[in-house]
Amino acid sequence: MASLTGGDALRRRLGNIAKRLDGKQELRVGFLEGATYPDGTPVATVAAANEFGRPDKGQPPRPFFRQMIDENSPNWGRQIGKLLKANGGDSAAALDAMGSVIKGQLQRSINQFTSPPLAPSTIERKGFDKPLIETAHMLRSVDYELVGNGGSDESA
Repeated sequence: MASLTGGDALRRRLGNIAKRLDGKQELRVGFLEGATYPDGTPVATVAAANEFGRPDKGQPPRPFFRQMIDENSPNWGRQIGKLLKANGGDSAAALDAMGSVIKGQLQRSINQFTSPPLAPSTIERKGFDKPLIETAHMLRSVDYELVGNGGSDESA
């Protein structure tokens, strides 16, 4: 029968990392509170209308956010692990870097989204056929923030 020995250094290292992780840090990525259009409309409201559609207005769902999560989230655990290692176990630094990664993924999703196509009347009004982009305000409003203990409560 095989037996395993050792692992004390790994246990100590994981213990040290665990002491710095208190579970009170939170990374928020998306359309943060306070992000508005010039007329005061919350960007999150417009993003949700795009994401889920507005059947009452003939607007189909364009699930750019859910697709981004489906495509990228399987790798987030591995990525945060690498970032923790690269930052010496500093969870605030790792989460800040991860926020930047996810922000970029969400912006790419908005830029690359093509289906369902826009209605011909919308294309005529806008002058181009790119869904989710009209003024690019929603795209530019994607942001992230780290809140909680160990973080600096700062927005990127």
